[in-house]
Amino acid sequence: MIKVLFICHGNICRSTMAESMFTYMVKQNGMESRFEIDSAATSREEIGNTPHYGTVGKLREVGIPLVPHRARQMTYDDYDYYDYLIGMDSANIRNMQRIAGGRTDKIFKLLDFVSGMGCGRDVADPWYTDNFDATYNDLTKGLSAFWDYLVDQGL
Repeated sequence: MIKVLFICHGNICRSTMAESMFTYMVKQNGMESRFEIDSAATSREEIGNTPHYGTVGKLREVGIPLVPHRARQMTYDDYDYYDYLIGMDSANIRNMQRIAGGRTDKIFKLLDFVSGMGCGRDVADPWYTDNFDATYNDLTKGLSAFWDYLVDQGL
């Protein structure tokens, strides 16, 4: 079982979109029994809230089912439980490392899986831009590259 946790600041936009998109990708490949997928926040601001209406709308537009979710904060124990903790931007990565007590081996930034995008590129944050299309496009590239990475690792 491969356990993946997607993480952003509030767990209502990017990480929930990534969770739904990757869950759909895994099901399309007939691999749902091999994965456990969830998402979380680095902050406490949105705990208990459902995904942002922009995330819901974008997923509906592209025909990807929304995974029912309520925002939660990443915990120290999540580092032990999950195989991959995948942050959406550099600030998330710093906060994830802090929450994990300085441990880093399982923490990745999503777009670092994409070759040619340049190290340090962040997934567009629609909370500030209201551009869920840009976020979806970034996630499509990042999740596809992450899938390829897992296949290369022997999935």
